[in-house]
Amino acid sequence: MRVVCQRVKKAKVSVEQKIVGQINKGYLLYIGFSVDDNLEKVIKMAHKISKLRIFEDKQGKLNFNLEQVHGQILAVSQFTLYGDVKGNHRPSFTNALNPEEANKLYQLFVSELSKLFDVETGIFQAHMEVESINDGPVTILVEY
Repeated sequence: MRVVCQRVKKAKVSVEQKIVGQINKGYLLYIGFSVDDNLEKVIKMAHKISKLRIFEDKQGKLNFNLEQVHGQILAVSQFTLYGDVKGNHRPSFTNALNPEEANKLYQLFVSELSKLFDVETGIFQAHMEVESINDGPVTILVEY
C-alpha cells in the first residue's frame, strides 16, 4: 500500500466538472494498493496517517498531527502509484491490485480515517480533476 500525503491549505476533486469532495487545511491523500495488500495493512496505514506529524509548531518544527490542527482529509484512489517503468517508457500496472479488491480496501481505509477526521473523497475509478494548494510544500510517501 502506498499513500502520497500532501499537506494542503485546501484541495478539491471534481468529476465531470462537478465538485465531489473538498477540504480546507489538511491532507490530500493519493492512495494505491498492490497485489500484496490486505485488511491488516490498511488498518496500520490509517493509524500511521492519523499520527503523522507534518504540521509546524511555533518553532517551525514538524510536531503537530492532523487532529491537533483540526484538519481534514481528501482521499483520492490512484492505482497509478503502482506504475512500473523499469526497462520501459510505458508504465505497467501488474503490481496494482484489481479494482474490485482495491475498492474494498479503499472503502475500509476511508472508513477507518472517518472515525477520527472529516474525510472527503473522490469517486473510485472515475476520471478526476484534483486541485490543491500545497502548504510548504510538504509531501510524504508512506508505504506498507
